[in-house]
Amino acid sequence: MSSGVTMPIFPLSNVVLFPRLHCPLRIFEQRYRDMTAYALAGDQRLGMVTVRPEAVDQMSGDPAIYEIGCAGVITEHQRLPDGRYNIVLLGTHRFRVVSEAPRPADRTFRMAETELLAEQDADDDESRLPELRSRVIALASEFISRANPEHGERFAAQNFGGVDDVALVNSLANSFPFGPSEKQQLLEAPGIGTRFEQLADALEYRLAASPVPSPSGPRTLH
Repeated sequence: MSSGVTMPIFPLSNVVLFPRLHCPLRIFEQRYRDMTAYALAGDQRLGMVTVRPEAVDQMSGDPAIYEIGCAGVITEHQRLPDGRYNIVLLGTHRFRVVSEAPRPADRTFRMAETELLAEQDADDDESRLPELRSRVIALASEFISRANPEHGERFAAQNFGGVDDVALVNSLANSFPFGPSEKQQLLEAPGIGTRFEQLADALEYRLAASPVPSPSGPRTLH
């Protein structure tokens, strides 16, 4: 973990970015066009943060945000004739917002000093990951089978042999129809083992509250 990394932050009410996942976004507000241009002129990095539920009605200003977010690098971008952007962010690492300085008059978007967070907690017991991984895959298979029996078999454990634990748990946390607050809790998990546990608990809760909606990863637009 290191500190002192300053980056533009992008607050959204309905998006949670996870490390190693891609997120397509459409940028149309002027302040976020400015933010995107700033990032593209530098290291292509943005800090995605989720707006707290009680502050969603303040999106036109500077709403309160969760302190833990995920940095992303712009891997693809297209500037449209009217000045909007289509971009794709690749999540790189989680961070904690340390401080956010007041904006100068010539800057329209928010900047924050952050500390980067390790994806694996030092106290996490890696020996339990295989069991947690199998539990989550089984629950995911059951969840999908209830919605579409033909697709449930795709979640057999052997089909994920080449997918490492970080990529698997983050992909599943992002793909299932959890709300922003639930996804934020998963992002904040201090280690992969804890994230697997929380994901399993969330899937078990949804299974117990059947009927289960069809899982989908909707295209994110802003």
